Amino acid sequence: MATYKESVGTAVQNIAGDTGAVTGQLWYDSSDSEFKYRYQAYGNAWASGGSMNTARNQLAGAGTQTAALAFGGSINPPVSADTESYDGSSWTEVNNLNTARRQLGGAGTQTSALGFGGTPPNTAITELWNGTNWTEVNDLNTARTQMSGNGASNTEAIAFGGEAPPPQALTELWNGTNWTEVNDLNTARIKIASSGSSPSALAFGGQNPSVSPTNTGQTESWNGTSWFEVNDLNTARTALGGTGTDDTSALGYGGYDGTAAVGNTETWNGSQWTETSDLNIARDSLVNSAAGTKTSALAIAGGTPTGRVTAAEEWNAGIAVGAWVTGGNLNTGRNVLAGASVGTSTSALAFSGDAGSNTAATEAYNGAAWAEVNDMNQARNGVGGIGSQTSALAFAGTAPPINTNTEVWNGYTWTEVNNMNSSRYNLAGAGSDSTSALGFGGYTTTALAITEEWNGTNWTEVNDLNTARSSLWGVGVSAEAALAIGGYDTAQTGITESWNGTSWTEVNDLNTARTALGAFGTQTSALAFGGQPRFGETESWNGTNWITVQPMNVGRRQLAGGGTNPSGLAFGGENSGGAYLTATEEWYGDGKLTETFTTS
Repeated sequence: MATYKESVGTAVQNIAGDTGAVTGQLWYDSSDSEFKYRYQAYGNAWASGGSMNTARNQLAGAGTQTAALAFGGSINPPVSADTESYDGSSWTEVNNLNTARRQLGGAGTQTSALGFGGTPPNTAITELWNGTNWTEVNDLNTARTQMSGNGASNTEAIAFGGEAPPPQALTELWNGTNWTEVNDLNTARIKIASSGSSPSALAFGGQNPSVSPTNTGQTESWNGTSWFEVNDLNTARTALGGTGTDDTSALGYGGYDGTAAVGNTETWNGSQWTETSDLNIARDSLVNSAAGTKTSALAIAGGTPTGRVTAAEEWNAGIAVGAWVTGGNLNTGRNVLAGASVGTSTSALAFSGDAGSNTAATEAYNGAAWAEVNDMNQARNGVGGIGSQTSALAFAGTAPPINTNTEVWNGYTWTEVNNMNSSRYNLAGAGSDSTSALGFGGYTTTALAITEEWNGTNWTEVNDLNTARSSLWGVGVSAEAALAIGGYDTAQTGITESWNGTSWTEVNDLNTARTALGAFGTQTSALAFGGQPRFGETESWNGTNWITVQPMNVGRRQLAGGGTNPSGLAFGGENSGGAYLTATEEWYGDGKLTETFTTS
Protein backbone atom coordinates (compact mmCIF):
# COMPACT_ATOMS: atom_id res chain seq x y z
CA MET A 1 0.00 0.00 0.00
CA ALA A 2 1.36 3.42 -0.96
CA THR A 3 2.30 5.89 1.77
CA TYR A 4 0.73 9.35 2.02
CA LYS A 5 3.94 10.89 0.67
CA GLU A 6 4.04 8.47 -2.28
CA SER A 7 0.39 9.21 -3.12
CA VAL A 8 0.40 12.99 -2.62
CA GLY A 9 4.01 13.91 -3.19
CA THR A 10 4.69 15.51 0.20
CA ALA A 11 4.90 14.31 3.78
CA VAL A 12 2.27 15.28 6.38
CA GLN A 13 3.20 18.79 7.51
CA ASN A 14 3.22 20.12 11.06
CA ILE A 15 1.20 23.36 11.12
CA ALA A 16 0.09 25.25 14.22
CA GLY A 17 -3.55 26.03 13.45
CA ASP A 18 -4.69 26.07 9.83
CA THR A 19 -2.79 29.01 8.30
CA GLY A 20 -1.29 27.87 5.03
CA ALA A 21 -3.32 24.65 4.76
CA VAL A 22 -4.74 24.15 1.27
CA THR A 23 -7.65 22.19 -0.15
CA GLY A 24 -6.84 18.48 -0.28
CA GLN A 25 -4.14 18.70 2.39
CA LEU A 26 -3.77 16.53 5.49
CA TRP A 27 -1.68 18.12 8.26
CA TYR A 28 -0.87 17.76 11.93
CA ASP A 29 -2.18 20.72 13.95
CA SER A 30 0.37 20.98 16.73
CA SER A 31 -1.74 23.57 18.57
CA ASP A 32 -4.60 21.03 18.98
CA SER A 33 -2.53 17.83 18.78
CA GLU A 34 -4.85 16.54 16.04
CA PHE A 35 -4.61 15.50 12.41
CA LYS A 36 -6.77 17.66 10.14
CA TYR A 37 -7.87 17.61 6.52
CA ARG A 38 -8.98 20.55 4.35
CA TYR A 39 -11.61 19.83 1.70
CA GLN A 40 -14.04 21.62 -0.60
CA ALA A 41 -17.82 21.37 -0.17
CA TYR A 42 -19.77 20.71 -3.35
CA GLY A 43 -23.45 21.16 -4.07
CA ASN A 44 -26.08 22.40 -6.50
CA ALA A 45 -27.10 25.99 -7.16
CA TRP A 46 -29.06 28.35 -9.39
CA ALA A 47 -27.32 31.56 -10.45
CA SER A 48 -28.62 34.58 -12.36
CA GLY A 49 -28.11 34.42 -16.12
CA GLY A 50 -28.69 37.06 -18.76
CA SER A 51 -32.17 38.58 -18.95
CA MET A 52 -34.32 38.16 -22.06
CA ASN A 53 -35.23 41.18 -24.15
CA THR A 54 -38.98 40.52 -23.84
CA ALA A 55 -40.72 39.47 -20.63
CA ARG A 56 -43.11 36.58 -21.26
CA ASN A 57 -44.53 33.29 -20.05
CA GLN A 58 -46.08 30.21 -21.69
CA LEU A 59 -43.19 30.05 -24.19
CA ALA A 60 -41.13 27.16 -25.56
CA GLY A 61 -37.40 26.53 -25.78
CA ALA A 62 -34.55 24.35 -26.98
CA GLY A 63 -30.78 23.98 -26.68
CA THR A 64 -28.30 23.99 -23.79
CA GLN A 65 -27.34 26.26 -20.92
CA THR A 66 -24.84 28.16 -23.07
CA ALA A 67 -26.58 27.88 -26.46
CA ALA A 68 -30.34 28.19 -26.05
CA LEU A 69 -33.36 29.26 -28.06
CA ALA A 70 -36.66 30.64 -26.68
CA PHE A 71 -39.72 31.32 -28.84
CA GLY A 72 -43.38 32.28 -28.73
CA GLY A 73 -45.23 32.89 -25.49
CA SER A 74 -47.60 35.35 -23.93
CA ILE A 75 -46.79 39.04 -23.57
CA ASN A 76 -49.15 41.78 -22.47
CA PRO A 77 -51.70 41.63 -24.02
CA PRO A 78 -51.10 39.65 -27.27
CA VAL A 79 -49.28 36.42 -27.98
CA SER A 80 -45.75 36.56 -29.31
CA ALA A 81 -43.81 35.22 -32.29
CA ASP A 82 -40.51 36.56 -30.87
CA THR A 83 -37.49 34.27 -30.95
CA GLU A 84 -34.36 34.93 -28.90
CA SER A 85 -30.99 33.18 -28.91
CA TYR A 86 -28.76 32.82 -25.81
CA ASP A 87 -24.95 32.55 -25.89
CA GLY A 88 -24.40 31.85 -22.19
CA SER A 89 -24.44 35.49 -21.14
CA SER A 90 -26.90 37.50 -23.24
CA TRP A 91 -30.01 37.13 -25.39
CA THR A 92 -30.23 38.30 -29.03
CA GLU A 93 -33.44 38.73 -31.00
CA VAL A 94 -33.49 36.62 -34.17
CA ASN A 95 -36.14 35.83 -36.79
CA ASN A 96 -39.66 35.30 -35.50
CA LEU A 97 -42.00 32.35 -35.74
CA ASN A 98 -44.37 32.58 -38.68
CA THR A 99 -47.35 32.09 -36.38
CA ALA A 100 -47.47 33.93 -33.05
CA ARG A 101 -48.73 31.68 -30.25
CA ARG A 102 -48.42 30.67 -26.63
CA GLN A 103 -48.54 27.38 -24.72
CA LEU A 104 -46.71 25.59 -27.53
CA GLY A 105 -44.19 22.75 -27.37
CA GLY A 106 -40.52 22.88 -28.31
CA ALA A 107 -37.62 20.54 -29.06
CA GLY A 108 -34.09 20.48 -30.46
CA THR A 109 -31.04 22.70 -30.31
CA GLN A 110 -30.18 26.35 -30.85
CA THR A 111 -29.54 25.68 -34.55
CA SER A 112 -31.99 22.84 -35.19
CA ALA A 113 -35.30 23.29 -33.36
CA LEU A 114 -38.99 22.50 -33.65
CA GLY A 115 -42.03 24.45 -32.40
CA PHE A 116 -45.47 22.79 -32.44
CA GLY A 117 -49.05 23.33 -31.33
CA GLY A 118 -50.19 26.23 -29.17
CA THR A 119 -53.02 28.77 -29.08
CA PRO A 120 -55.06 30.91 -29.88
CA PRO A 121 -56.88 29.21 -31.41
CA ASN A 122 -55.72 25.70 -30.65
CA THR A 123 -53.43 24.78 -33.51
CA ALA A 124 -51.51 21.85 -34.98
CA ILE A 125 -49.00 24.10 -36.78
CA THR A 126 -45.41 22.88 -36.69
CA GLU A 127 -42.42 25.06 -37.57
CA LEU A 128 -38.82 24.02 -38.17
CA TRP A 129 -35.85 26.24 -37.19
CA ASN A 130 -32.59 25.88 -39.17
CA GLY A 131 -30.51 28.32 -37.16
CA THR A 132 -31.69 31.33 -39.17
CA ASN A 133 -35.37 31.03 -40.11
CA TRP A 134 -38.59 29.25 -39.18
CA THR A 135 -40.34 27.21 -41.90
CA GLU A 136 -43.83 25.69 -41.66
CA VAL A 137 -43.83 21.92 -42.09
CA ASN A 138 -46.43 19.16 -41.62
CA ASP A 139 -48.90 19.66 -38.77
CA LEU A 140 -49.53 17.61 -35.68
CA ASN A 141 -52.36 15.11 -36.15
CA THR A 142 -54.33 16.70 -33.30
CA ALA A 143 -54.45 20.46 -32.74
CA ARG A 144 -53.83 21.27 -29.09
CA THR A 145 -52.27 23.63 -26.59
CA GLN A 146 -50.57 23.39 -23.19
CA MET A 147 -48.64 20.29 -24.27
CA SER A 148 -45.04 19.28 -23.73
CA GLY A 149 -42.39 17.60 -25.80
CA ASN A 150 -38.71 17.31 -26.50
CA GLY A 151 -36.17 15.96 -28.94
CA ALA A 152 -32.55 16.03 -30.01
CA SER A 153 -33.05 18.11 -33.17
CA ASN A 154 -35.63 19.28 -35.71
CA THR A 155 -35.64 15.79 -37.25
CA GLU A 156 -36.58 13.83 -34.11
CA ALA A 157 -39.12 14.80 -31.45
CA ILE A 158 -41.94 13.63 -29.21
CA ALA A 159 -45.09 15.60 -28.27
CA PHE A 160 -47.59 14.54 -25.60
CA GLY A 161 -50.50 15.67 -23.46
CA GLY A 162 -52.17 19.02 -23.89
CA GLU A 163 -55.65 20.47 -24.29
CA ALA A 164 -57.71 19.84 -27.44
CA PRO A 165 -60.13 20.18 -25.45
CA PRO A 166 -60.52 18.12 -23.28
CA PRO A 167 -57.13 17.27 -21.67
CA GLN A 168 -55.31 14.74 -23.81
CA ALA A 169 -53.11 11.70 -23.30
CA LEU A 170 -52.12 11.68 -26.99
CA THR A 171 -48.50 11.08 -27.93
CA GLU A 172 -47.00 11.81 -31.35
CA LEU A 173 -43.53 11.18 -32.79
CA TRP A 174 -41.81 13.42 -35.37
CA ASN A 175 -39.40 11.86 -37.90
CA GLY A 176 -38.29 15.03 -39.64
CA THR A 177 -41.23 14.99 -42.07
CA ASN A 178 -44.41 13.78 -40.38
CA TRP A 179 -46.04 13.27 -37.01
CA THR A 180 -47.27 9.77 -36.15
CA GLU A 181 -49.63 8.89 -33.30
CA VAL A 182 -48.26 6.27 -30.91
CA ASN A 183 -49.23 4.93 -27.48
CA ASP A 184 -50.90 7.43 -25.14
CA LEU A 185 -49.87 8.64 -21.72
CA ASN A 186 -51.57 6.70 -18.93
CA THR A 187 -53.07 9.93 -17.57
CA ALA A 188 -54.40 12.78 -19.70
CA ARG A 189 -53.11 16.15 -18.51
CA ILE A 190 -52.00 19.64 -19.48
CA LYS A 191 -49.08 21.91 -18.53
CA ILE A 192 -46.68 18.97 -18.16
CA ALA A 193 -42.88 19.25 -18.00
CA SER A 194 -40.57 16.86 -19.75
CA SER A 195 -37.06 15.67 -20.47
CA GLY A 196 -35.36 13.41 -22.98
CA SER A 197 -36.10 12.61 -26.62
CA SER A 198 -38.31 10.33 -28.72
CA PRO A 199 -36.48 7.09 -27.80
CA SER A 200 -36.41 7.84 -24.05
CA ALA A 201 -38.44 10.56 -22.32
CA LEU A 202 -39.98 11.57 -19.01
CA ALA A 203 -43.29 13.41 -18.44
CA PHE A 204 -43.92 14.89 -14.99
CA GLY A 205 -46.29 17.18 -13.15
CA GLY A 206 -49.15 19.04 -14.80
CA GLN A 207 -52.88 19.07 -14.14
CA ASN A 208 -56.22 17.68 -15.23
CA PRO A 209 -59.01 20.18 -14.49
CA SER A 210 -61.60 17.38 -14.58
CA VAL A 211 -60.20 15.62 -11.49
CA SER A 212 -59.41 16.68 -7.92
CA PRO A 213 -56.82 17.67 -6.91
CA THR A 214 -56.11 19.10 -10.33
CA ASN A 215 -52.34 19.49 -9.82
CA THR A 216 -50.28 16.33 -9.89
CA GLY A 217 -46.77 15.09 -9.26
CA GLN A 218 -47.38 12.07 -11.47
CA THR A 219 -44.36 10.96 -13.48
CA GLU A 220 -44.37 8.67 -16.52
CA SER A 221 -41.41 7.15 -18.36
CA TRP A 222 -41.33 6.57 -22.15
CA ASN A 223 -39.21 3.68 -23.44
CA GLY A 224 -39.66 4.38 -27.15
CA THR A 225 -42.89 2.39 -27.37
CA SER A 226 -45.03 2.89 -24.26
CA TRP A 227 -45.48 5.03 -21.17
CA PHE A 228 -45.31 3.49 -17.70
CA GLU A 229 -45.88 5.12 -14.33
CA VAL A 230 -42.93 5.70 -11.98
CA ASN A 231 -42.47 7.58 -8.70
CA ASP A 232 -44.12 11.00 -8.36
CA LEU A 233 -42.56 14.40 -7.79
CA ASN A 234 -42.34 15.33 -4.11
CA THR A 235 -44.29 18.53 -4.79
CA ALA A 236 -47.37 18.21 -7.01
CA ARG A 237 -47.53 21.16 -9.40
CA THR A 238 -48.42 22.40 -12.82
CA ALA A 239 -46.82 24.76 -15.36
CA LEU A 240 -43.31 23.81 -14.23
CA GLY A 241 -40.06 23.64 -16.16
CA GLY A 242 -38.10 20.54 -17.00
CA THR A 243 -34.93 19.38 -18.70
CA GLY A 244 -32.76 16.29 -19.03
CA THR A 245 -31.25 13.82 -21.46
CA ASP A 246 -33.57 10.81 -21.11
CA ASP A 247 -35.94 8.99 -18.75
CA THR A 248 -33.13 8.29 -16.24
CA SER A 249 -31.83 11.83 -15.75
CA ALA A 250 -34.03 14.90 -15.34
CA LEU A 251 -34.53 18.20 -13.54
CA GLY A 252 -37.92 19.71 -12.60
CA TYR A 253 -38.28 23.26 -11.27
CA GLY A 254 -40.72 26.06 -10.58
CA GLY A 255 -44.44 25.75 -11.30
CA TYR A 256 -47.70 26.39 -9.48
CA ASP A 257 -48.63 24.23 -6.47
CA GLY A 258 -52.27 25.28 -6.29
CA THR A 259 -51.57 28.22 -4.00
CA ALA A 260 -48.62 30.12 -5.41
CA ALA A 261 -45.76 30.07 -7.88
CA VAL A 262 -42.89 28.05 -6.38
CA GLY A 263 -39.14 27.73 -6.84
CA ASN A 264 -38.94 24.07 -5.82
CA THR A 265 -36.33 22.11 -7.74
CA GLU A 266 -36.08 18.31 -7.89
CA THR A 267 -33.62 15.93 -9.56
CA TRP A 268 -34.56 12.53 -11.06
CA ASN A 269 -32.11 9.60 -10.97
CA GLY A 270 -34.19 7.09 -12.90
CA SER A 271 -36.21 5.92 -9.91
CA GLN A 272 -36.71 8.75 -7.39
CA TRP A 273 -37.13 12.52 -7.24
CA THR A 274 -34.93 14.36 -4.71
CA GLU A 275 -35.50 17.94 -3.57
CA THR A 276 -32.55 20.27 -4.02
CA SER A 277 -31.84 24.03 -4.13
CA ASP A 278 -34.74 26.27 -5.19
CA LEU A 279 -34.87 28.76 -8.02
CA ASN A 280 -33.97 32.29 -6.92
CA ILE A 281 -37.21 33.58 -8.47
CA ALA A 282 -40.29 31.43 -7.80
CA ARG A 283 -42.31 31.27 -11.03
CA ASP A 284 -44.64 29.25 -13.20
CA SER A 285 -45.42 29.00 -16.92
CA LEU A 286 -41.74 29.06 -17.79
CA VAL A 287 -40.26 26.98 -20.62
CA ASN A 288 -41.58 23.49 -19.83
CA SER A 289 -38.94 21.56 -21.76
CA ALA A 290 -35.99 23.82 -21.34
CA ALA A 291 -32.35 24.02 -22.27
CA GLY A 292 -29.76 21.74 -20.74
CA THR A 293 -29.29 18.61 -18.67
CA LYS A 294 -29.80 17.47 -15.09
CA THR A 295 -26.43 18.99 -14.14
CA SER A 296 -26.31 22.06 -16.40
CA ALA A 297 -29.59 23.75 -17.24
CA LEU A 298 -31.31 27.05 -17.97
CA ALA A 299 -34.66 28.20 -16.53
CA ILE A 300 -36.19 30.73 -18.89
CA ALA A 301 -38.72 33.54 -18.23
CA GLY A 302 -42.15 32.73 -16.74
CA GLY A 303 -44.72 34.41 -14.53
CA THR A 304 -44.67 35.62 -10.91
CA PRO A 305 -47.39 37.19 -8.74
CA THR A 306 -46.19 40.61 -9.94
CA GLY A 307 -46.12 39.76 -13.65
CA ARG A 308 -44.08 38.18 -16.44
CA VAL A 309 -40.29 38.18 -16.11
CA THR A 310 -37.25 38.28 -18.39
CA ALA A 311 -35.03 36.48 -15.88
CA ALA A 312 -33.03 33.41 -16.83
CA GLU A 313 -31.28 31.29 -14.21
CA GLU A 314 -28.39 28.90 -14.77
CA TRP A 315 -28.35 25.57 -12.92
CA ASN A 316 -25.07 23.88 -12.05
CA ALA A 317 -24.73 20.66 -10.08
CA GLY A 318 -21.65 19.38 -8.27
CA ILE A 319 -19.98 22.78 -8.03
CA ALA A 320 -18.01 24.37 -5.19
CA VAL A 321 -20.53 25.99 -2.81
CA GLY A 322 -20.68 27.63 0.58
CA ALA A 323 -21.72 25.38 3.44
CA TRP A 324 -23.14 25.40 6.96
CA VAL A 325 -21.22 23.34 9.55
CA THR A 326 -22.50 22.39 13.01
CA GLY A 327 -20.83 24.27 15.86
CA GLY A 328 -21.06 24.09 19.65
CA ASN A 329 -24.50 24.42 21.26
CA LEU A 330 -25.70 27.35 23.33
CA ASN A 331 -26.04 26.57 27.02
CA THR A 332 -29.55 28.08 27.07
CA GLY A 333 -31.95 27.20 24.26
CA ARG A 334 -34.04 30.24 23.33
CA ASN A 335 -35.78 32.17 20.60
CA VAL A 336 -36.26 35.89 19.86
CA LEU A 337 -32.68 36.49 21.02
CA ALA A 338 -30.09 39.01 19.87
CA GLY A 339 -26.43 38.72 18.92
CA ALA A 340 -23.28 40.72 18.29
CA SER A 341 -23.81 41.66 14.65
CA VAL A 342 -20.17 41.87 13.56
CA GLY A 343 -18.86 38.88 15.44
CA THR A 344 -17.10 36.07 13.62
CA SER A 345 -17.49 32.31 13.51
CA THR A 346 -14.85 32.14 16.26
CA SER A 347 -15.87 35.18 18.33
CA ALA A 348 -19.57 35.81 18.93
CA LEU A 349 -21.98 37.03 21.60
CA ALA A 350 -25.59 35.89 22.25
CA PHE A 351 -27.90 37.69 24.68
CA SER A 352 -31.51 38.03 25.84
CA GLY A 353 -34.41 36.01 24.40
CA ASP A 354 -37.25 33.74 25.46
CA ALA A 355 -36.31 30.41 27.04
CA GLY A 356 -39.81 29.67 28.31
CA SER A 357 -39.63 32.98 30.13
CA ASN A 358 -37.63 36.09 29.37
CA THR A 359 -33.91 35.67 29.94
CA ALA A 360 -30.97 38.01 30.53
CA ALA A 361 -28.45 35.23 29.79
CA THR A 362 -25.36 36.25 27.84
CA GLU A 363 -23.00 33.75 26.24
CA ALA A 364 -19.68 34.15 24.39
CA TYR A 365 -18.49 31.80 21.61
CA ASN A 366 -14.83 30.94 20.95
CA GLY A 367 -15.23 28.91 17.77
CA ALA A 368 -15.92 25.64 19.54
CA ALA A 369 -18.08 26.26 22.62
CA TRP A 370 -20.33 28.83 24.28
CA ALA A 371 -19.47 30.09 27.78
CA GLU A 372 -21.87 31.86 30.11
CA VAL A 373 -20.75 35.38 31.02
CA ASN A 374 -22.41 38.19 32.96
CA ASP A 375 -26.14 38.62 32.39
CA MET A 376 -27.91 41.71 31.12
CA ASN A 377 -29.49 43.95 33.75
CA GLN A 378 -33.00 43.31 32.41
CA ALA A 379 -34.40 40.01 31.15
CA ARG A 380 -36.28 40.59 27.89
CA ASN A 381 -36.88 39.34 24.35
CA GLY A 382 -37.29 40.97 20.94
CA VAL A 383 -34.21 43.10 21.67
CA GLY A 384 -32.19 44.92 19.00
CA GLY A 385 -28.50 44.05 19.15
CA ILE A 386 -25.26 45.11 17.45
CA GLY A 387 -21.53 45.09 18.02
CA SER A 388 -18.84 42.53 18.79
CA GLN A 389 -17.89 40.15 21.58
CA THR A 390 -16.02 42.98 23.35
CA SER A 391 -18.24 45.98 22.55
CA ALA A 392 -21.97 45.52 22.06
CA LEU A 393 -25.27 47.32 22.42
CA ALA A 394 -28.72 45.94 23.38
CA PHE A 395 -31.79 48.16 22.96
CA ALA A 396 -35.57 48.10 23.42
CA GLY A 397 -37.52 44.80 23.59
CA THR A 398 -40.26 43.54 25.88
CA ALA A 399 -39.89 42.44 29.51
CA PRO A 400 -42.90 43.05 29.49
CA PRO A 401 -43.76 45.89 29.20
CA ILE A 402 -42.43 47.02 25.83
CA ASN A 403 -39.55 49.36 26.60
CA THR A 404 -36.80 51.65 25.37
CA ASN A 405 -34.02 50.38 27.67
CA THR A 406 -30.48 50.42 26.31
CA GLU A 407 -27.46 48.55 27.72
CA VAL A 408 -23.78 48.65 26.73
CA TRP A 409 -21.46 45.60 26.92
CA ASN A 410 -17.74 46.27 27.45
CA GLY A 411 -16.57 42.68 27.13
CA TYR A 412 -17.27 41.90 30.81
CA THR A 413 -20.44 43.55 32.08
CA TRP A 414 -23.62 45.28 30.91
CA THR A 415 -24.28 48.91 31.88
CA GLU A 416 -27.56 50.78 31.52
CA VAL A 417 -27.28 53.95 29.42
CA ASN A 418 -29.68 56.46 27.84
CA ASN A 419 -32.85 54.96 26.40
CA MET A 420 -34.27 55.01 22.90
CA ASN A 421 -36.97 57.56 22.12
CA SER A 422 -39.59 55.03 20.95
CA SER A 423 -40.50 51.87 22.82
CA ARG A 424 -40.79 48.71 20.68
CA TYR A 425 -39.72 45.11 20.27
CA ASN A 426 -38.76 42.79 17.40
CA LEU A 427 -36.69 45.58 15.86
CA ALA A 428 -33.35 45.39 14.03
CA GLY A 429 -30.01 47.12 14.27
CA ALA A 430 -26.67 47.75 12.56
CA GLY A 431 -23.27 48.84 13.83
CA SER A 432 -19.86 47.48 14.76
CA ASP A 433 -19.53 48.60 18.39
CA SER A 434 -21.28 50.37 21.25
CA THR A 435 -20.25 53.86 20.13
CA SER A 436 -22.32 54.04 16.93
CA ALA A 437 -25.47 52.19 15.95
CA LEU A 438 -28.75 52.28 14.07
CA GLY A 439 -32.05 50.84 15.37
CA PHE A 440 -35.03 50.48 13.04
CA GLY A 441 -38.43 48.93 12.59
CA GLY A 442 -40.17 46.94 15.32
CA TYR A 443 -43.62 46.58 16.80
CA THR A 444 -45.88 48.03 19.51
CA THR A 445 -49.52 47.66 18.50
CA THR A 446 -48.56 47.92 14.84
CA ALA A 447 -45.43 47.55 12.70
CA LEU A 448 -43.11 50.57 12.88
CA ALA A 449 -40.85 52.35 10.38
CA ILE A 450 -39.09 54.48 13.03
CA THR A 451 -35.29 54.71 12.74
CA GLU A 452 -33.00 56.02 15.48
CA GLU A 453 -29.25 56.63 15.46
CA TRP A 454 -26.97 56.11 18.52
CA ASN A 455 -23.84 58.28 18.89
CA GLY A 456 -22.41 56.59 21.97
CA THR A 457 -24.45 58.74 24.36
CA ASN A 458 -27.93 59.42 22.99
CA TRP A 459 -30.48 58.17 20.47
CA THR A 460 -31.75 60.58 17.77
CA GLU A 461 -34.68 59.97 15.43
CA VAL A 462 -33.72 60.07 11.76
CA ASN A 463 -35.56 59.22 8.52
CA ASP A 464 -37.98 56.30 8.64
CA LEU A 465 -37.91 53.06 6.71
CA ASN A 466 -40.03 53.18 3.56
CA THR A 467 -41.96 50.10 4.74
CA ALA A 468 -42.96 49.71 8.37
CA ARG A 469 -42.25 46.18 9.62
CA SER A 470 -41.29 44.04 12.57
CA SER A 471 -39.33 40.80 13.00
CA LEU A 472 -36.85 41.98 10.36
CA TRP A 473 -33.06 41.76 10.56
CA GLY A 474 -30.37 44.36 9.98
CA VAL A 475 -26.75 44.17 8.85
CA GLY A 476 -23.97 46.73 8.53
CA VAL A 477 -20.71 47.67 10.22
CA SER A 478 -21.66 51.30 10.81
CA ALA A 479 -24.63 53.61 11.33
CA GLU A 480 -23.88 55.09 7.91
CA ALA A 481 -24.25 51.95 5.77
CA ALA A 482 -26.85 49.31 6.59
CA LEU A 483 -29.46 46.93 5.19
CA ALA A 484 -32.96 46.22 6.56
CA ILE A 485 -34.04 42.75 5.46
CA GLY A 486 -37.40 40.99 5.35
CA GLY A 487 -39.85 41.02 8.25
CA TYR A 488 -43.60 41.39 8.65
CA ASP A 489 -45.83 44.34 7.79
CA THR A 490 -49.28 42.99 6.99
CA ALA A 491 -47.71 39.79 5.70
CA GLN A 492 -44.29 38.19 5.43
CA THR A 493 -42.12 40.34 3.19
CA GLY A 494 -38.86 40.10 1.27
CA ILE A 495 -38.41 43.88 1.12
CA THR A 496 -34.79 44.99 1.44
CA GLU A 497 -33.82 48.61 2.08
CA SER A 498 -30.37 50.23 2.03
CA TRP A 499 -29.34 53.07 4.39
CA ASN A 500 -26.77 55.66 3.23
CA GLY A 501 -26.45 57.59 6.49
CA THR A 502 -29.39 59.85 5.70
CA SER A 503 -32.26 57.90 4.15
CA TRP A 504 -33.50 54.44 3.20
CA THR A 505 -33.76 53.28 -0.44
CA GLU A 506 -35.58 50.14 -1.57
CA VAL A 507 -33.33 47.66 -3.39
CA ASN A 508 -33.99 44.16 -4.72
CA ASP A 509 -36.13 41.92 -2.51
CA LEU A 510 -35.27 38.56 -1.00
CA ASN A 511 -36.28 35.71 -3.29
CA THR A 512 -38.42 34.28 -0.49
CA ALA A 513 -40.52 36.65 1.62
CA ARG A 514 -40.02 35.81 5.29
CA THR A 515 -40.20 37.03 8.86
CA ALA A 516 -38.28 36.19 12.05
CA LEU A 517 -35.11 35.53 10.06
CA GLY A 518 -31.43 35.93 10.92
CA ALA A 519 -28.68 37.66 8.95
CA PHE A 520 -25.12 38.93 9.09
CA GLY A 521 -22.72 40.88 6.87
CA THR A 522 -22.45 44.33 5.37
CA GLN A 523 -24.43 46.60 3.07
CA THR A 524 -22.69 45.08 0.05
CA SER A 525 -22.19 41.47 1.14
CA ALA A 526 -24.68 39.75 3.43
CA LEU A 527 -26.29 36.42 4.25
CA ALA A 528 -29.96 35.99 5.27
CA PHE A 529 -31.15 32.67 6.65
CA GLY A 530 -34.00 30.86 8.37
CA GLY A 531 -37.30 32.50 9.23
CA GLN A 532 -40.95 31.84 8.54
CA PRO A 533 -42.08 30.14 6.30
CA ARG A 534 -38.87 28.68 4.75
CA PHE A 535 -37.07 27.69 7.94
CA GLY A 536 -33.71 26.65 6.51
CA GLU A 537 -33.48 28.67 3.30
CA THR A 538 -30.34 30.80 2.92
CA GLU A 539 -29.74 33.70 0.53
CA SER A 540 -26.54 35.60 -0.24
CA TRP A 541 -26.50 39.34 -1.10
CA ASN A 542 -23.86 40.63 -3.53
CA GLY A 543 -24.74 44.30 -3.26
CA THR A 544 -27.36 44.07 -6.01
CA ASN A 545 -29.28 40.79 -5.85
CA TRP A 546 -30.13 37.96 -3.48
CA ILE A 547 -29.02 34.49 -4.61
CA THR A 548 -30.28 31.28 -3.02
CA VAL A 549 -27.41 29.20 -1.61
CA GLN A 550 -27.11 26.03 0.48
CA PRO A 551 -29.76 25.67 3.21
CA MET A 552 -29.12 25.43 6.94
CA ASN A 553 -28.75 22.02 8.56
CA VAL A 554 -31.33 22.94 11.22
CA GLY A 555 -34.26 24.96 9.86
CA ARG A 556 -35.59 27.55 12.31
CA ARG A 557 -37.10 30.97 12.96
CA GLN A 558 -36.59 33.72 15.58
CA LEU A 559 -32.85 33.03 15.58
CA ALA A 560 -29.82 35.32 15.70
CA GLY A 561 -26.62 35.68 13.73
CA GLY A 562 -23.35 37.54 13.58
CA GLY A 563 -20.30 37.82 11.38
CA THR A 564 -19.45 38.59 7.79
CA ASN A 565 -20.18 36.95 4.47
CA PRO A 566 -18.36 34.58 3.86
CA SER A 567 -17.72 33.76 7.54
CA GLY A 568 -20.43 33.98 10.18
CA LEU A 569 -22.58 32.25 12.75
CA ALA A 570 -26.27 31.39 13.26
CA PHE A 571 -27.57 30.36 16.68
CA GLY A 572 -30.66 29.75 18.76
CA GLY A 573 -34.24 30.15 17.57
CA GLU A 574 -37.11 27.68 17.46
CA ASN A 575 -38.11 24.90 15.09
CA SER A 576 -41.46 24.50 13.34
CA GLY A 577 -42.82 22.75 16.41
CA GLY A 578 -41.93 25.70 18.66
CA ALA A 579 -39.08 23.94 20.53
CA TYR A 580 -36.34 26.25 21.81
CA LEU A 581 -33.02 25.51 20.11
CA THR A 582 -29.40 25.57 21.26
CA ALA A 583 -28.09 24.67 17.80
CA THR A 584 -25.24 26.72 16.34
CA GLU A 585 -24.08 26.64 12.73
CA GLU A 586 -20.97 28.19 11.18
CA TRP A 587 -21.12 29.50 7.60
CA TYR A 588 -18.16 28.99 5.27
CA GLY A 589 -18.96 30.96 2.15
CA ASP A 590 -16.04 29.52 0.20
CA GLY A 591 -16.99 25.98 1.17
CA LYS A 592 -13.46 25.17 2.33
CA LEU A 593 -14.00 22.95 5.37
CA THR A 594 -11.74 21.18 7.85
CA GLU A 595 -12.25 17.69 9.24
CA THR A 596 -10.51 16.64 12.44
CA PHE A 597 -9.30 13.08 12.96
CA THR A 598 -9.22 12.15 16.64
CA THR A 599 -6.02 10.33 17.57
CA SER A 600 -6.76 9.43 21.18
